[in-house]
Amino acid sequence: MLTRVIYLEVALTSLVWRRHFKKKQGLDISFAMEITEGNMITLANYLQETLNPDVAKRRKAEKFLESIEVNQNYPLLLLKLLENPIDTNIRLSAAITFKNYVKRNWKQVEDLPDKIHPQDRLEIKKNIVKLMLSMPEQVQNQLSDAISIIGREDFPEKWPDLIREMVNQLSSNDFGLVNGILRTAHSLFKRYRHEFKSQQLWTEIKFVLDHFAAHFTQLFIKTMQLAEQHGNDPAALKVIFSSIVLICKIFYSLNYQDIPEHFEDNMATWMFHFKALLQVDNKLLQTQDEDEAGVLEQVKSQICDNVTLYAQKYDEEFSPHLPDFVTAIWHLLVTTGPQVKYDLLVSNAIQFLASVAERPNYKGLFEESNTLSNICEKVIVPNMQFRTADEELFEDNPEEYIRRDIEGSDIDTRRRSACDLVQALCKIFEGPVIQNFSQYVHGLLQQYSENPTGNWKCKDTAIYLVTSLVSKGRTQKHGITQTSNLVNITDFFQTYILPELQASDVNSQVVLKADALKYIMIFRTQLQREALVSCLPHIIRYLSAESPVVHTYAAHTIERLLTIKTSQNTAMIGAADIQPFASDLLHNLFKVLTLPSSSENEYVMKALMRSLSALNESIMPLIPMLLENLTQKLMIVSKNPSKPHFNHYLFESLCVMIRTASRVNPETVSKFEEALFQPFTQILQQDVQEFVPYIFQILSMLIELQQNELTCYMALFPHLLVPVLWERPGNIPPLVRLLQAIIEKGSKHIEPEKLTGLLGAFQKLIASKANDHEGFYLLNYIIEFMPESVISPFINQIFVLLFQRLQSSKTTKYIKSLLVFFSLFAIKYGATNLIQTIDNIQAKMFGMVIERLFVADLQKVSGNIDRKICAVGVTKILTEAPVMLKAYETLWGGLLEALVKLFELPQDEEVPEDEHFIEIDDTPGYQIAYSQLAFAGKKEHDPIGNAILDIKGNLAKSLGKMSLENPGKLMPLIKSGLQPEAANFLQIYLQSAGVSLA
Repeated sequence: MLTRVIYLEVALTSLVWRRHFKKKQGLDISFAMEITEGNMITLANYLQETLNPDVAKRRKAEKFLESIEVNQNYPLLLLKLLENPIDTNIRLSAAITFKNYVKRNWKQVEDLPDKIHPQDRLEIKKNIVKLMLSMPEQVQNQLSDAISIIGREDFPEKWPDLIREMVNQLSSNDFGLVNGILRTAHSLFKRYRHEFKSQQLWTEIKFVLDHFAAHFTQLFIKTMQLAEQHGNDPAALKVIFSSIVLICKIFYSLNYQDIPEHFEDNMATWMFHFKALLQVDNKLLQTQDEDEAGVLEQVKSQICDNVTLYAQKYDEEFSPHLPDFVTAIWHLLVTTGPQVKYDLLVSNAIQFLASVAERPNYKGLFEESNTLSNICEKVIVPNMQFRTADEELFEDNPEEYIRRDIEGSDIDTRRRSACDLVQALCKIFEGPVIQNFSQYVHGLLQQYSENPTGNWKCKDTAIYLVTSLVSKGRTQKHGITQTSNLVNITDFFQTYILPELQASDVNSQVVLKADALKYIMIFRTQLQREALVSCLPHIIRYLSAESPVVHTYAAHTIERLLTIKTSQNTAMIGAADIQPFASDLLHNLFKVLTLPSSSENEYVMKALMRSLSALNESIMPLIPMLLENLTQKLMIVSKNPSKPHFNHYLFESLCVMIRTASRVNPETVSKFEEALFQPFTQILQQDVQEFVPYIFQILSMLIELQQNELTCYMALFPHLLVPVLWERPGNIPPLVRLLQAIIEKGSKHIEPEKLTGLLGAFQKLIASKANDHEGFYLLNYIIEFMPESVISPFINQIFVLLFQRLQSSKTTKYIKSLLVFFSLFAIKYGATNLIQTIDNIQAKMFGMVIERLFVADLQKVSGNIDRKICAVGVTKILTEAPVMLKAYETLWGGLLEALVKLFELPQDEEVPEDEHFIEIDDTPGYQIAYSQLAFAGKKEHDPIGNAILDIKGNLAKSLGKMSLENPGKLMPLIKSGLQPEAANFLQIYLQSAGVSLA
């Protein structure tokens, strides 16, 4: 054990020192990097290395560039490189590196130093638009995105000139330059589609409209005139229509939040040209490529999006134009071919019809039976069919097929849009629509039965129609929750789905096999438990299918089945149901992970995690095999982590085994330490950033489960306190938990000199609004578990730091944490000690603490354990500190009433209007850099435990004891200090505890 910990210690030391010294290599760097020819050549060489196919060399170059980006002039060097006639790939790499630099660093985070020098910020904003316009298109796109990122933070307040620069260029006759501006405008304004409504957002949009909208409309009119003038010039048309695509996209962004007055006033102009563009059929704009949409398809597709937005949000203003667009878009749909390049166009066109069809006031456009039949026959069924392109996607790009089909990203596919149109029609015409499709389903299945080999696509379409149209309610967690009467779910399963599953050849008619698995997954809560259990061995068998889609669907279906719960909140399919197939299940899952196509398949790893959890103690004999396979996979993926979900489930699987095994036999913890410390050491030595937080979490878990002395782990302690480790926000929550685990289990081994480093970490955290709660987590453990003799020399300094932060930056979150700490301190060291410590800082200061913190905000404390700590702590302050009846007698009643309110009133969740309240879940520690492991979850710690179970009774008994020591003193204070309602509650506590006050 000691040897293993020493390896980890060395790895942590290596990680820390490597980060500390990596700035020493390569460029001739000082704080301000000179913009010299030599530095530009060296930088270009590193950028070249970022394109190296060798992963190790590429990562080394990327890490180095990241390490020097804090230096002044670094971003200006990157931009300077773009102006030089360098290799095209290096120039593109420089542009991408610059964009990523801006993305990481431009936003100024409160409590943290600015990573970009102020002069660099000014120079970038001064030159970037002009530079962007002079670049080739690929580089222009990257710089345009960078402008958008900067604009998100600085525009318009800190960068008002940006919009003026853009508008000045719109009048240019150089459409290459105009397109650059339009591309930037699109990149800058598209966030308006997703922002929450706010006064700041309205102000910004108004600023944009005031300066941009009129010029923008004039540009559109001018561009349409040019399109007509150059109708026979293919080169000019391509550029002009590229502009029109961007104009249509910007129109969507500027109109998304609300219809602007300018566009309402000019609606006739815009809609006239939109209708004209939908009818354009210029042969010069048609492409021979059947897969890639050309500019004409892009324009029409975006116009469909634009008019859908108007139909959905601005019905009253748009209604005069709507019938003409219904006619135009219907004509578009019935004349557009099945080629892939038209997919987005057809999808958006169908979505427009769907948005109109679900509105009762347009019922007349669809209610004729012939109209409904035509929609079903000419639009819906053709677009639900499985095309050759879909078959090629299934075979050649299974990840994309899966992403579209079961991850919900099929929103822009023909099938999904056709399904949405049916759902919309069903809201008003459910009877006729269901009748129509019942006939189609029956007919398709009949065709399949006549020739199963040749007509398998008919069955695929039938199953898709059923899975899509039967659903009236669906959630990701539970699948289908409400169904229509198109078919009987169980009968359809027995007749058409089960035979597919029972087929012996898992590699035949693979699309239908995937359909069958998806059917079970979708209707899992509608099918009988017995049917699902009987399917398990077949689904497990399909894990061995060669098709990535089929074995992925099998894994996903297994994982979803194991999450179904009964009405009693227990697993519907438990260990006993899967135990007979456990060996095959685990063997097949691991076998899939050996296939090149699925070596990092997140569905398979998630199914493995869920299976291990469901099998529970049954996995004990298999743990050596499981552990070996998982650690091998861990070492492989650590070389180039590219699938975050897969990696997360891999670590979760390890946690499931540790948790299960330690519950059965606590001594097995050492076995996991033995198996995991070597791969963990290598990962820390290689500084695999994505994995470090996971390792800290698992080390915490191992310490928390440890039954033996913690002396060996103490060697890690000093290395966890090195400041550089705390620079990454994602490290902070797991590092705090790891230190908490070490403090709890090994506090007697932490000498005063080590405590200094620990308090340094606390001080850094407490100074940050984002991480101050983590600082309190650490401090509370120090108070609870560290020996008083070690802590006492630092107590005064700790309190001074707490009050300094309170004075400089008071937030509700901070006050809540501070009240819990004060209460815990009173419980641990006594109320008198708490009061004396605070009053030693400033005379009578505890009176201000009572009035401005405890009385004002005690009711805001949240969480059962935190409220319990406060209840017990405040009780001690009220009843165990003699000074409360002397120096603070006038405040005693108010504090008691605040405690009664904590017991009886709902939690006060009000936050001051001027405070940007940061809840814990919104802090940078809870970002993508840190993903908490569910199966490594820490049990909520109650420092009071079972010592006090009835907090109201504890108050009553404590008051009774105090009353005996101070006869006749309490009742006058209670009568004068408590409102009648609070006094009544207090009387109830006293009566329930059998206490009477003297």
